[in-house]
Amino acid sequence: MARIKRGRAINGVVLVDKYTGESSNFILQQVKRLYGAAKAGHTGALDPLATGMLPICLGEATKFSQFLLDADKTYIVTAKLGERTDTSDSEGDIVETRPVNVTRDLIDSAVEAFRGPIKQVPSMFSALKHKGKPLYSYARQGIVIEREAREITVHSLVVLRYENNQLDMQVACSKGTYIRTLVDDLGQALGCGAHVTMLRRTKVADYPSQNMITVEKLQSLSEDLSIDRQFRTFDKLDALLLPTDTAVANLPAFNATDASIERFLHGQEILEENQFPKNDLVRIYRDSDKRFYGMAEVDSAGNLQPKRVVVYKESYFGEN
Repeated sequence: MARIKRGRAINGVVLVDKYTGESSNFILQQVKRLYGAAKAGHTGALDPLATGMLPICLGEATKFSQFLLDADKTYIVTAKLGERTDTSDSEGDIVETRPVNVTRDLIDSAVEAFRGPIKQVPSMFSALKHKGKPLYSYARQGIVIEREAREITVHSLVVLRYENNQLDMQVACSKGTYIRTLVDDLGQALGCGAHVTMLRRTKVADYPSQNMITVEKLQSLSEDLSIDRQFRTFDKLDALLLPTDTAVANLPAFNATDASIERFLHGQEILEENQFPKNDLVRIYRDSDKRFYGMAEVDSAGNLQPKRVVVYKESYFGEN
């Protein structure tokens, strides 16, 4: 017997304002359930301590989540000077305490070394994999794995406030940046140690922060889950979804004919003339109605080879 696929084939991106105390995956599962979605994925985990923007992709949008994983991000962080912890945040155990003899001028001078392209050694309390297991699983056993420094870019680092050993900063950075590690390294540079006490992500790619919505608000808009799913309405929730193509909004666009779209949907290249450089990634739309159909890569002959194809199909709950 064929397995019945559960959930709606709903597509789009919802900008969740993550609350503190839970994992990103826990938040993801909450949102997936509220939307009754068949498929969902987040676009870069936030620590349980952290709050803020967590874009969650539903349905076909999950095919483009990697582009949001790779996107630049912005954070507001509060660091406590004078204490280091084993996790570099307030959820860990204090491993070192030092006196704080720091001035604002000294801080302003020290942060200069953390702007621009720098190298950073990832924390042992991270989700990076070693032999198929996340580093934090080794750290919890007291095992330290040698990690290579990785190149990251801190586009901007602004000191917002320094008072009573509490340091507030705004950090705009490239993918792969660990704010906890950045704070720990800055604390070492200042000679007093430091750890994160508050972290909030305010921006991912170019998504507007005013579009963020809390899980609590999503829950208030959701119908009673005990109602027969056949008759549930999701209109209020669906109205909050951003289009699937917003995940790749930075890519150039190409409007293809109906015949080319038909080829594209069957895994065949688009042969229409274009001016895109070789190896470029391009958003593909149907010219007749401007509907988004995925992403293509320009091959050596200048043709647009399917890279990610959006499939619109009718689900048990309706067409999406």
